[in-house]
Amino acid sequence: MFQYLWPLPKKLQVQRLIGGEQISAIGRGICVLLGISLEDTQKELEHMVRKILNLRVFEDESGKHWSKSVMDKQYEVLCVSQFTLQCVLKGNKPDFHLAMPAEQAESFYKGFLEQLRKAYRPELVKDGKFGAYMQVHIQNDGPVTIELESPAPGAAASDPKQLSKLEKQQQRKEKTRAKGPSESSKERSAPRKEDRSASSGAEGDVSSEREP
Repeated sequence: MFQYLWPLPKKLQVQRLIGGEQISAIGRGICVLLGISLEDTQKELEHMVRKILNLRVFEDESGKHWSKSVMDKQYEVLCVSQFTLQCVLKGNKPDFHLAMPAEQAESFYKGFLEQLRKAYRPELVKDGKFGAYMQVHIQNDGPVTIELESPAPGAAASDPKQLSKLEKQQQRKEKTRAKGPSESSKERSAPRKEDRSASSGAEGDVSSEREP
């Protein structure tokens, strides 16, 4: 799943026009262009919702950049379905076979919007008509354009840093096994000596034990 997010300046609008009719518009916030792939699942959907709402792309009250999220600032979100983000090139010709088919993608997209509204404020999340030919007017701030991509299945296993970490953990385990039981575990497993001074009087009858 690909997403592009544009933080937008104050008092400007993003308009989504279909056949000359304005479908959606927002003031300050982010415009999300969402591309859904064949392999996307609920896990990727939830990951992207969290990222959109928590990504720190706005300034704080003191003017410090990259400090606040859209949720921190209570700004708006405009979502636009964009299957062309799943484009691959065959020579100079775009190919979209990696994009989720329209019927399946529409259901997925509606679930994405539902989850986004549930996690945020429904009235601040705007949308238009799925699959319609649109003219999307975006006035960017900066410009700032951020690309997000959900982790692919098995990404941890293919990430060199993660692989290195796993290898080190495995090496530590192997060293531990090679050394055998630790000194502390040997002490715990060793039989304790009887404390004769704590006996009840009869030789060998120990009523309590104390650590040496």
